[in-house]
Amino acid sequence: MKLIVIGLGQCGGRIVDRFAWLNKRAQVVRGLNVIAGAFAVNTDIADLSGLSNIKPDYRHRIVVGGRKTEGHGVGKISELGAEIAREDGDKIIDAIRTAEQFPEADGFLLIAGAAGGTGSGSIGVLTRLLKERYVGKPVYNLIALPFRQEETTESRTIYNTAICLKSVYLVADAIILVDNQRYIKKDSSIAENLARINARLVEPFYNLLCAGEETKPKYIGSRVLDAGDIIQTLAGWTAIGTGKSLIRQRKLPLGKKNHFRDKVTETNKGAHAMDKALTELSLTCDPKGARRALYLISAPPGEMNMDIIKDLGDNLKAVAPNALIRSGDYPRQKKSVDVAVILSDFGALGKVTNYFTKAIDLISAIKARQGLQYGGRELEEIFNDIPVLL
Repeated sequence: MKLIVIGLGQCGGRIVDRFAWLNKRAQVVRGLNVIAGAFAVNTDIADLSGLSNIKPDYRHRIVVGGRKTEGHGVGKISELGAEIAREDGDKIIDAIRTAEQFPEADGFLLIAGAAGGTGSGSIGVLTRLLKERYVGKPVYNLIALPFRQEETTESRTIYNTAICLKSVYLVADAIILVDNQRYIKKDSSIAENLARINARLVEPFYNLLCAGEETKPKYIGSRVLDAGDIIQTLAGWTAIGTGKSLIRQRKLPLGKKNHFRDKVTETNKGAHAMDKALTELSLTCDPKGARRALYLISAPPGEMNMDIIKDLGDNLKAVAPNALIRSGDYPRQKKSVDVAVILSDFGALGKVTNYFTKAIDLISAIKARQGLQYGGRELEEIFNDIPVLL
């Protein structure tokens, strides 16, 4: 699967920069292109200057809102970010169309942090614009949720996150949610934490995107998982994860090949990798709420057999019994068994509902100070008072 990847704001730009690195890795290691174009859009020139892998020309690092911000950002005012996206949307579209592989792209992936101003405000606007222009291609969003300390110390963080999530839910084909707090390490610096988080959230896409683009016969799986499978799986709120189980050769006495212990070990490697993928999902969620799911196993050909495939399918069905499951194999890895998992089409997520509830409380407090009361109103009714940035 080939994607046009667009990062909006500081957080989105850094994550897209990692996607650009992932594509370089795919080119060097596998001879494949999985990113048809990588673009960073921002109102802050300094943020764009700090990227490493995205081309430095003005068509790939796109400055918007210059007259309103003079290149210094929007200061977490997401309404201003949305306004700028509406005004400069055509400029962004024109730049994206310059990508050489644009016609080959299977869809768009827009990335932003939910708590900021430029990214959270513009992602819904640009998503709608792309869907109107390119009806046949899905438009996905990847939203990075704020750290816990941001939520507890900055009320604007909760407000921005809620209106961002509501806006993108109304227009995007799927929203992949990433909870930054799940990957943080307290003993590491801010820069190290952010770099590690970005690497971990991008890693699950590597095999998923490469599998359908593979051209060498020996690396094409018995059940190829391609763009069609991914498109049919991604819908609504989504979580993604990957797990790895290293292969260590056991030394057995002569004449002990095909030992029963080897058979058990082979099967356990796949199950262990899937358990890690589910444990390391990008968002804490109950898999039982997923209505669609997908897994891809990537391992040396000799490490994959029907027992492993069946065991992985049974394991995923056990934790996500209500999901329509798709699967595939990709005989590419050399020294590990990797399993990537997508859980999608959740009806509701506690994390998202919590943001909406807190935002409603903030709006209620503001209205109360203005002499307006919300007494006796239901949550669903008050939900309509959360603004939409479209």
